[in-house]
Amino acid sequence: MSVRIIVDSTSDVTPEVKPRVLTVPLTIRFGTQEYVDGVTITNRQFYEKLIESDELPTTSQAGPDAFAQVFKQLRDAGDTAVVITVASRLSGTYQSACIAAQDYPEVHVVDGKTVAIGTAILAELALQLADEGLTADEIAARIEEERENVRLIAMLDTLEYLKRGGRISKTVAFAGGLLSIKPVVAIRDGEIQVIGKARGSKQGNNLPMQEIHNAGGVDFTRPLMLGYTGLSDLLLRKYVEDSADLWKDHCSELPAALIGSVVGTHAGPGAVAVAFFKR
Repeated sequence: MSVRIIVDSTSDVTPEVKPRVLTVPLTIRFGTQEYVDGVTITNRQFYEKLIESDELPTTSQAGPDAFAQVFKQLRDAGDTAVVITVASRLSGTYQSACIAAQDYPEVHVVDGKTVAIGTAILAELALQLADEGLTADEIAARIEEERENVRLIAMLDTLEYLKRGGRISKTVAFAGGLLSIKPVVAIRDGEIQVIGKARGSKQGNNLPMQEIHNAGGVDFTRPLMLGYTGLSDLLLRKYVEDSADLWKDHCSELPAALIGSVVGTHAGPGAVAVAFFKR
């Protein structure tokens, strides 16, 4: 009997971790065309369509049936599981997993209270705990504790996609474009919060670094991850260069992922993010 870790497709786990987790996909719709996230459309294909599309795509949560199919496979195999989902305040996916798990007491569902690379580092920690021999209920309890220590900070390259999604007014977006304003956001208690605005990428890169210091620094004994949106990682590489002092004495390599469609729909291309456990 094994403890399996399940995530939804908003979790941007690295290629090394992906084969070790089970992923329940969300769906994306461009007009009348529907895609299964990570199955019938890749992240890169998504950004190609996002850039070309005149209308913002829509996303749909994973339903209870999608989770139940995975849970049944695990029961048939005699396994237990821990499910770590996108924050319940951002998606109904957590509720879907809870509904499906009502018939599967061997499955423990955890609201990750974060998204994308934030959920990914929780999943990686859960795998480490499983390797140490912890049971599914013990892992779920630890993840519920550790999620409070996760910090996810992102700098957006443009306000255009927030405007197109109705999150800000056209006037604010126009002024932001003229001033090259780079909004910096964080996930706090499962919600997206704007924590600052900067003019230009260099000043914008300073804000995430300040937030890392405000959190007490990075716990390098636990997983961390960088992420980016769009078709190029140029801005991510610039961020790594600008923040080299944070990592150089601790990491020979920084794991990074192309952030997926659900977050990418509203962040737009050119966003840079970091997720870590605070000390």
